[in-house]
Amino acid sequence: MDGKEHGGSDYLLLSGIQHFALCRRQWALIHIETQWDDNYYTISGELMHTRAHNPILTEKRSDLLVVRDMPILSHELRTRGKCDVVEFRRDEEGISLYGRQGLWRACPVEYKRGHPKAHNADRLQLCAQAMCLEEMLACPPIQTAYLYYGEVKRREAVELDDALRETVRTIFVEMHSYFDRQYTPRVKAKKECEKCSLTDVCLPDMPRGDRVSAYIASVLAEDE
Repeated sequence: MDGKEHGGSDYLLLSGIQHFALCRRQWALIHIETQWDDNYYTISGELMHTRAHNPILTEKRSDLLVVRDMPILSHELRTRGKCDVVEFRRDEEGISLYGRQGLWRACPVEYKRGHPKAHNADRLQLCAQAMCLEEMLACPPIQTAYLYYGEVKRREAVELDDALRETVRTIFVEMHSYFDRQYTPRVKAKKECEKCSLTDVCLPDMPRGDRVSAYIASVLAEDE
């Protein structure tokens, strides 16, 4: 998994903003050092995304058009990726779509495995998707978008206000800085580390100041 899309020059993967907001070290391990490992949470999340990312399943129901696995990008943020789902609804203040009659307003829907969270990581990813759509389609500002959580099987409406948008811009500037410097932050152990699939790569429990080789040797000694 590369931090920047093939053929995308210096365009970072949009999905990385969620990793970065949660843990800058996790983001660097994945997007700079190309480290990856799966666990229950990552695999179940991938399974839930299978239907959402099927581009064949474009749906048209009356005044609603549902597009899946839609490629997106932003030259301002220098990022590219895909939306799980983009819903287009007929709206007199919307935009025209090739091969479709009338005017349409876009709304991204991001699918997540778990449940609504107190932190903003998922909301930032969703907001970045909306900003990409606005730039690509030259459409009116998307005021509200949605996160669908598989554990509770319902949507959470997210207001895409100026503060959230500015945070997205600030984070992408920082992400580009890290990537350009090939900088991986040091470990800052926290509760969320327990569910991270990169625990064996990151080694959050290793005492500060110890060498990795010394830590591994101590673990092997305990096993023996």
